[in-house]
Amino acid sequence: MIEAVVFDLDGVLIDSETLWEQLRRELVAERGGHWRPNSQQRLMGMSTPEWARYLSEDVGVDLPPNEVADVVVDRLARRYAEGLPLLPGAVEAVRRLGARWPLAVASSSPRRLIAVALERAGIAGMFRVTVSSDEVAHGKPAPEVYLLAAGRLGVAPTACVAVEDSSNGIRSGARAGLSVIAVPRQSYPLDPDALALAAVVLDGLDALTEEVILGLGKRRVHEAASGDST
Repeated sequence: MIEAVVFDLDGVLIDSETLWEQLRRELVAERGGHWRPNSQQRLMGMSTPEWARYLSEDVGVDLPPNEVADVVVDRLARRYAEGLPLLPGAVEAVRRLGARWPLAVASSSPRRLIAVALERAGIAGMFRVTVSSDEVAHGKPAPEVYLLAAGRLGVAPTACVAVEDSSNGIRSGARAGLSVIAVPRQSYPLDPDALALAAVVLDGLDALTEEVILGLGKRRVHEAASGDST
């Protein structure tokens, strides 16, 4: 049985991955760094200290990590204030599932941005728990952020569903023991190994229905009865 649903934020509820990439690229260009072809894929899922350190030390931004983080987060907060880039069906999906299950957010964004995004979307009250990767030692693809979200919900990870868009997010949810629903973005294709970890792949949030969640619950019961955890 599924007892809770845990949403990622960036790329699932808000179309912010392109904004993150744009603002990070801008800072790299401004401060003498060298953006690499795989930088965005590597950054997706990192906690704030992790990605700030990567930009400062690996990409060559001539600022200490804490200043890198402050600049990027401040710029993104201003962009959210100008207009939140909600993804189609995001609010409806949250309200639809929140009417039946407790909800959480497990995001790589700092808590400040999580709060701004959910408040501006008008759905902050729908989430019982919000967790940032900044609260754990390692961001996605490590499982820690999902384990913390499930713990705060008071629900076993195996009784939770994660809704994710990125390869590292899917890996994180699966490693924590959650059933993962992938809602991938065409601009950031999933790695084959991550795609294989998703229990369900959807084209968009309009397809994220109660029936999909209930179907995953039935699958979990069958796996438990048969002793198959794959």
